[in-house]
Amino acid sequence: MRLLFIHADELEFEAKQKTPVAEETRQLRGAFKEALVVFTAVEEEDEANLEKICENAVREIEEVLEKVNAPRVVIYPYAHLSSSLASPESALRALKLVAKKLEERNREVFRVPFGWYKAFTLKCKGHPLSELSREVKAEEVPAKEEVKTPSEFYVLEQDGTEHQIKLPRLDATVLQKYPEIRQLLLSEELGQRSGAQPMHVKLMRKLELVDYEPASDVGHFRFYPKGQLIKNLLQDLAVQFAQELGAMIIETPVMYRESEKDIAGQVSRFHQRDYRIKLPGYSLLLRFAGDFGLFRMMKDVTMSYRHLPIRIFELTHSYRLEQRGECLGLKRLRAFTMPDLHCFCLDMQQALEEYRLLFFKYVELTRALGVDFVIVFRVTKEFYAKHKKFIVDLLAAVGRPALIEVLGKQKHYWVMKHEFQFIDSAKGNAQLATIQLDLEDSARYGIQYVDQEGKKRGCVILHSSPGSIERLMYALLEHAGKRIKEGKTPQFPLWLSPTQVRLIPVSGQYTEDCKIIAKELAERKIRADVDDRELTVSRKVRDAETEWIPYTLVFGEAEKSSGILKVRIRGEGTKEMTLGELVKEITGKVRGMPYRPLPLPVLLSKRPSFAGR
Repeated sequence: MRLLFIHADELEFEAKQKTPVAEETRQLRGAFKEALVVFTAVEEEDEANLEKICENAVREIEEVLEKVNAPRVVIYPYAHLSSSLASPESALRALKLVAKKLEERNREVFRVPFGWYKAFTLKCKGHPLSELSREVKAEEVPAKEEVKTPSEFYVLEQDGTEHQIKLPRLDATVLQKYPEIRQLLLSEELGQRSGAQPMHVKLMRKLELVDYEPASDVGHFRFYPKGQLIKNLLQDLAVQFAQELGAMIIETPVMYRESEKDIAGQVSRFHQRDYRIKLPGYSLLLRFAGDFGLFRMMKDVTMSYRHLPIRIFELTHSYRLEQRGECLGLKRLRAFTMPDLHCFCLDMQQALEEYRLLFFKYVELTRALGVDFVIVFRVTKEFYAKHKKFIVDLLAAVGRPALIEVLGKQKHYWVMKHEFQFIDSAKGNAQLATIQLDLEDSARYGIQYVDQEGKKRGCVILHSSPGSIERLMYALLEHAGKRIKEGKTPQFPLWLSPTQVRLIPVSGQYTEDCKIIAKELAERKIRADVDDRELTVSRKVRDAETEWIPYTLVFGEAEKSSGILKVRIRGEGTKEMTLGELVKEITGKVRGMPYRPLPLPVLLSKRPSFAGR
């Protein structure tokens, strides 16, 4: 069951026309002040345990009611929240049951008629909790007092100084010192965002990198040649990162039976929206993370304490059925490419050593993208009290503070995790790299090693990732978008630029010379192309700027006879250098980073336009 909560100043509706499944009712219109409106979709999978689903839905509704202090509830049937609906009979039964259970708890409830086309007006209050969504499943829901254990927030500086933040107030002096942390709290915890579209959505199309695919599901994209190059290079970086750590690379399926007890247990703890494929008699769950196949693989592995830590890497697609309104460009998708690195450790001591190693590697990897980030640790109260110094040592080593969320008790499979949070051009946020310290899944899946005494013991597991490949592309483009807003020159890191050198012949007689230079550069693993189109030189230079080309050089008789090139360096100005000096500068800047060849024809006259009509 899917629920969309709107805390409304007022709701007014009128039932206009019956559908074939409409219920008979005399209540065809209504108006309500100060109401929690619960738009509700009953799903096909709910029919297997309708009573439990409704019980859990009522708990969710009551929890939100207490938060917003609304005097009444309006249950509004809204099929548009799901693409997999229950039968009309089951849906109506569920809606009636939810209303009945709320009435039994002395709640004022009104149920909008089911199966009618309706006109309605709705005035949302607009505070941080006025728009919420929930997905309700049949699993046991913890008692209310357990769910509502509040978190505490601190800014922890690299010298160990701790500043408590009392939400929703953000007037602490330390937040003036660290405005990015303040913005993260506004966006992530208080839900206050600008509402503007992040700039990367426009840029990804303008630069002919990525676009929506209208023939597919929401949140699925087409990647044009330049976009695919950037995506492949980021994937190569993730693989290179894993190989430098000595990780073993595997591949596992993308779909699983949720009826498997271990998988069902982890799904209930992960709290993600599931993509499902329904088949006769059963359904398959599309993976939302790389854990399922890997953990079942590791359950069958024979390993000794001498083998640990074991590092396993996988790069493949994952799927999450994000709500249609939440899918936004490359920031949040339904299908994404996830590099997952899992480390299996002897004990807590080895796990923390491994955590430290991965933390610094992810700092290095994220900085290679040229984007900034806010460090966030989320940790249980007990674990934080015991391991605060461990966190401080990490922050001291990188010379920056962190936002700390201290959880009153363990709610997830991890006891500590950190995230590198990126703030985008619209003041929103998104998670990049993360590491999660997991004390549950070894027992859940039966993953064990043999210790020095020949006894079987469970592992401590670290889940980690630099972030989905698409999310990294989002951060790159949003970083460039922020530079545009600041009046600065947008650009990609040199190693990721689809074209690194653009050669512009002053006339057709120098096109062959430029082609020879482009070939020489390609042999040195530098992506170069030639603008041989029948346009003015000034127009070609402008186009190179529009495409964010890092190095542009106009080639004519002076350059051919002297061997001295006047190279226009993006964001820096013009510099004279020989071809050898140009090669040396570029190769020096991209040393150690992945390389792939030019993704398009060398001659611009041979290229189609992917920008669309």
